[in-house]
Amino acid sequence: MKELDVRHLTYFIEVARHKSFTKAAQALHITQPSISKMVKILEEELEVTLFNRTAKQAELTDAGKAVLRQAQQIVHSVQNLTSELSDVINIKKGNIIIGLPPMVGVSFFPSVIGDFNHLYPQVTQKLIEVGSKQVEHGVEDGSLDIGVVALPVKNELFNMFSFVREPMRLIVYPEHPLTDKELVGFSELKEEHFVLFREDFTIRDRILERCSQNGFYPKIVCESSQWDFIAEMVAAKLGIAFLPDTITKELPASRIKVLELDQPEIPWHLAIIWRKDKYLSFAAREWLKFTSNRFGIQFDLTTK
Repeated sequence: MKELDVRHLTYFIEVARHKSFTKAAQALHITQPSISKMVKILEEELEVTLFNRTAKQAELTDAGKAVLRQAQQIVHSVQNLTSELSDVINIKKGNIIIGLPPMVGVSFFPSVIGDFNHLYPQVTQKLIEVGSKQVEHGVEDGSLDIGVVALPVKNELFNMFSFVREPMRLIVYPEHPLTDKELVGFSELKEEHFVLFREDFTIRDRILERCSQNGFYPKIVCESSQWDFIAEMVAAKLGIAFLPDTITKELPASRIKVLELDQPEIPWHLAIIWRKDKYLSFAAREWLKFTSNRFGIQFDLTTK
C-alpha cells in the first residue's frame, strides 16, 4: 500500500459529510471530476470501495465508515500540527472565528472585541452571529474556534468558563392585564400569544419546557433571532415575550412593561466554550485570557 495523501483523506471526508461529490466539490472550490478522481485514487490505494455510487446520494460502504473514523483523526492531527507550527513562525498573528448569539454580542462584547483589536491589531476576529445551538455545533465540528453559548452544553466535549447568570424576564405591552402583578405565575400565560426566538436558540427550549411543565404548548405568533424585533412585536400588542434581565434594562418603559416570573426562574446562563481536543492558536489563547480577565474570571488556561 502506498503512503496516503492527506488531501485525498480531506476530499473523502468532505464527500462523506455532504453525501455528494458535487456538493463536496463546491465546498472545496474544485471541480467534481477532480474530487471523484482523488477519491478513486484513495480507493485504489486502500483496495476497498468507499462509496455506494448506485444510490441517489454518495452513501458510505461499511469499509468507508471504518476509513472515515480513522481519516478524521488523521486530518485533525495534521491540522493541529499545522496550526502549532504556524504559531511558532507567526507569533501574535492569526485569525479567530468566534460564534456569538445576537443578544450576547450586543450586550457584552463590543468593547471586548474593540479593545482586543487595539492590543493585537494583527489578529483578525471573525464574528459569526447565530443561535446558541449553532454556535455549539460550530465549535464541535471545528468551523468555530471559540463560541459563546447558553448552558447547558456537552461537558465532555468542551472546556468552558461561565461569565453571566441572570433570569429571563417577561415583557408585555403597558396596557396588558398582567402589568399590575408583582409576580407572574407561568400558568397564567396559557392563553397568551408568544413571540419566541427561533429553534436554534437554547432559551427557546427553556421556555417551551416551562410551558410543558405547566400543562400547555404556547400559541406562537412570531419567531425571530433579533431581540429588538421581538420587543417591537410586544410593543405592537401582538404577544408576550421573554428577554434576559440585561436586555430588558435597555427597553423604553413607555412602550414595554417588564415583569418578574414566579419561581422557578428561567435562567440565562452564558459561557465561553472551546473544544477540549483541538489545538488552540496563540490568538485564540490570548483572546480567552483577555476576555476572562475583562469579566473578572481567573482560570489557568494551561490546564485546559
